[in-house]
Amino acid sequence: MFDLLKDLWGFMKERKKFWLAPIIIIMLLLGGLIVLTQGSAIAPFIYTLF
Repeated sequence: MFDLLKDLWGFMKERKKFWLAPIIIIMLLLGGLIVLTQGSAIAPFIYTLF
């Protein structure tokens, strides 16, 4: 997992794609929120999207 983050940072640094950093951080935070709530609290909201 740490190697993936290291490679991703190297890619963003080399290609000057720093605008990807906020998107990745938001996605990680939302993913962590889903894992911590174990899906039961937000399941009704997910079902309405599909």
